[in-house]
Amino acid sequence: MVELVKLVERGIELVSAAERPDLLRRLEHTRERLGDSSTRVIVVGEFKQGKSQLINALVNAPVCPVDVDIATAVPTVVRHGDTPSARILITAGENGSGMGERTIETRPISIDELAAHVSEGGNPGNKGQLIAAEVFLPREILAGGLSLVDSPGLGRLDPAHSLTTLTALPTADAMLLVSDASQEFTEPEIQFLRQALRVCPNVACVVSKTDLYPNWRMVAETNREHLDKVDPEIPLFPVSSELRLHAARLADEELNTESGFPSLVAYLHTEILGKVERIQRRSVALDLISITEHLRLSLQAELSALEDPEGMPQMIAGLEAAKSRANDLRRQSSRWQTTLNDGVSDLISDMEHDLRDRMRSVQRDAEQAIDEADPGPVWDETVEWLDQRVAAAVSDTFVWTNERAQWLSEQVAQHFVHDEVPLPVLKVDNTDEVLDPVQEVNELDRGRLTLLQKVFIGMRGSYGGVLMFGLLTGVIGMSLINPISVGAGILIGSKVYKDEQEARLKRRQSEAKALVRSHIDDVVFQVGKQLKDRLRLVQRQTRDHFIDIAAEHHRSLEESVFAAQKSAATYKVEREQRITQIKAELARVDDLRKRAAALEPKVAGAAQ
Repeated sequence: MVELVKLVERGIELVSAAERPDLLRRLEHTRERLGDSSTRVIVVGEFKQGKSQLINALVNAPVCPVDVDIATAVPTVVRHGDTPSARILITAGENGSGMGERTIETRPISIDELAAHVSEGGNPGNKGQLIAAEVFLPREILAGGLSLVDSPGLGRLDPAHSLTTLTALPTADAMLLVSDASQEFTEPEIQFLRQALRVCPNVACVVSKTDLYPNWRMVAETNREHLDKVDPEIPLFPVSSELRLHAARLADEELNTESGFPSLVAYLHTEILGKVERIQRRSVALDLISITEHLRLSLQAELSALEDPEGMPQMIAGLEAAKSRANDLRRQSSRWQTTLNDGVSDLISDMEHDLRDRMRSVQRDAEQAIDEADPGPVWDETVEWLDQRVAAAVSDTFVWTNERAQWLSEQVAQHFVHDEVPLPVLKVDNTDEVLDPVQEVNELDRGRLTLLQKVFIGMRGSYGGVLMFGLLTGVIGMSLINPISVGAGILIGSKVYKDEQEARLKRRQSEAKALVRSHIDDVVFQVGKQLKDRLRLVQRQTRDHFIDIAAEHHRSLEESVFAAQKSAATYKVEREQRITQIKAELARVDDLRKRAAALEPKVAGAAQ
């Protein structure tokens, strides 16, 4: 990392000396990327699967709260620090920019207070408006930049937790899906795994609590079969956090091996940290090689003009032709902008259809369930199921939209066929607070009748039967109330009571369906608006990104023509001095390019 930063700093010096603010901005972005040296590994899983204890075992410290009744409510990031410490990040309100952006306040806390802030018990429903908590520990496993993120459980107290976790996935370098050895993967876990594979580059699975379940090997084998159907490349690690912690206390290497953690730690170091480093080196190499090509173009043009004055007119003519082509590229920006605008319009239309189609599927399933049973007694369970299905459908739509946005960016890049054009970094699958504007589903009549209500309904129906049959039997001299009229009243009262129950059931089912439809409409309206806003942001980011690329090419060629023309009026003494200066500058540029090429030889070969 130090080597990469030094190379970028040298590049910044060169482009600053060349007075190229456009290239300077590009390298400053590269330096900012390198400034965040952390490699985020997010640990996800359903409620009480051992996620927090897994992180505790990895760092050999009780940093994440673990208890039978404690559930993680706020993401907790564990990273390297010289001394043990903790802090929380809180939303502090609007930042005054007028863009609706919120400021973030950082507040230090003691590690002992962490559970009171990040657990459901201490912070139910995240009423403290925490964004995350951070813990810093002096641990060797974290020294290489590894950051472990303990996420809220999926599909539990708040169905939006799964959306929160999916929000964090695009910012993570890897994901560990934790499922304990009590049973094989559930369908929601497999569904979430498929979603994660579409937005996270590295995914692995962990079978936890192997010390508690004797049949963990059979569960692990079954899980392996499930993973092979999703992606055979996904690794699976059976582990016991308790054994790992016990082995650390006893300094027992054999017990540590039995816990299964050495394989998991090796995976984190080689497959996660190693791959991230290679990606960073390749990215820096691409940026530096591109920058040096731009610098070399103007320097070489001026040097050729100074060393060969007779050939200068032809060279200027060639540069003018290249400049003309660059101008054409800028003028013809309507082509790629048309592709972009049409693509965004199509994407918005497809996104709306996709969201509505998923919501209609949820609505059909909900109405079918309502028709099959009385929704009153199970309305709370129905609402919880509906929230989970809606959250899952919304997350699917956001992930799909993110993939289509990346594909659209690639289509626009094809208009720049002569160069290897970097794609913009687009993140439209952020689902933070996306369901917050949606109103909660209203309450439904539970259909419970008191004893007095039941008696009243029965008497209301039986009264007519007693009166009618009493009058008929009165013809033959019987009293109004007699065994026949009482029996008829009971039969008719039972029939009226049954009809009343059926009518009430139909009314509840109709009201339940209306509530579901209203909720689905609200979700489509609110989520659709936010997705459109994100896609418009994609359009602006992509447009500005490729405009900057076209401007870089035009600026480089313009500088080359200006340098060549300027050298035509240079005196001989000045020319010799300038030649020496240019050769020195070229040597520095070539040396930087050589060092950048050494970072990633394949990139250098492709650039040549």
